[in-house]
Amino acid sequence: MAATTYPRLTRQPRQSFFLLGVRGVGKSTWARAQFPDALCIDLLDEARYQDYLADPSLFAADLQTAPPGGWVMVDEIQRLPNLLNEVHRHIEDRHLNFALLGSSARKLKAAGVNLLAGRALHKTMHPLTPGELGDDFDLEAALDTGTIPLVWVAGERRQALESYVRLYLREEVRAEGLVRNLPGFARFLPIAALHHGQVVNISGIARDCGVARTTVQGYLDILEDTLLSIRLPAFQPRLRVRERRHPKLYWVDPGLVRAVKKLHGPIAPEERGALLEGWILHLLRAHGGEGGLYDELHYWAPHPANRTEVDFLLRRGGELAAIEVKSQPRYHTGMLQGLRVIGELPGMARRVLVYGGRRSFQTGDGIDVWSTDRLQQALTENALWP
Repeated sequence: MAATTYPRLTRQPRQSFFLLGVRGVGKSTWARAQFPDALCIDLLDEARYQDYLADPSLFAADLQTAPPGGWVMVDEIQRLPNLLNEVHRHIEDRHLNFALLGSSARKLKAAGVNLLAGRALHKTMHPLTPGELGDDFDLEAALDTGTIPLVWVAGERRQALESYVRLYLREEVRAEGLVRNLPGFARFLPIAALHHGQVVNISGIARDCGVARTTVQGYLDILEDTLLSIRLPAFQPRLRVRERRHPKLYWVDPGLVRAVKKLHGPIAPEERGALLEGWILHLLRAHGGEGGLYDELHYWAPHPANRTEVDFLLRRGGELAAIEVKSQPRYHTGMLQGLRVIGELPGMARRVLVYGGRRSFQTGDGIDVWSTDRLQQALTENALWP
């Protein structure tokens, strides 16, 4: 099935917006379908990019061809963030609406997104979810090669993934001048993939990479700014600064994790847990971005000396929902340890264990045990909260 036929969770805004997402996630395809009459400006067009780079007034001249109140789609806006000055002016003077698409937030954050504060929404497009894929969804394929549309629809997904990683290093990192030491960053990537789903240990990563701690911090920022990863903060209210827990590192797509580590073949039991955990986080973020699923998302670890953790803690208003992920197909009560402890938090509305089995039921102490299919159904129906 072609990527263009998959319905996306992303909703069409009624005002100007930024839409960010990794390369190949389907931003341009979606925007062209939503705004068929928009003036389209693609900054990957090298000739146009060079023209605007030499003379930004040419961008303003092109905008004059759009009717007042019309839509303009600018693809890869992060390549020339100084154009946001003209975007701002045309929103104010001609009431144009802009769909500003980008695969990196790094230059935008440094060069003027604040110019559009209050004038442009900020949205993120995620890799495909089971609800978007429908009957085409297969969990094993999703955990193996991921669901970035560019890869999902490829005839040879693994080759497409390998090309994707090379393209990222060549186009996103080197061409944009994000790092001075490209070989060092290339060494960093597989080590960062090994830390998928783990608490960030900058000293350990620096030692494994053979670079300075400050360099690793910069590399992690680049991964996050180019939308390939997120750092999930710990839920730790009213703790002293010295007790604060480090965030966990997650890549946005399990296929990227395996490709960067150069893993092939069936998924090994020792890697399945982190891949499934990251996949569930992807679902929560994808549905949370459009459906108001939560106000805040954390992981829960009450104290460094306590090994009890819960993978995800969602807050919506004064209510909390906890989700623990286990990849094993056979349920046992030991899986509930963290969820039983976290039940003491004020405002706990639901506790869910998502595991690798097919049965879904509720335990005697009110913990929901769900298959991955049952979780997806709850997210699709906006029924996670009781």
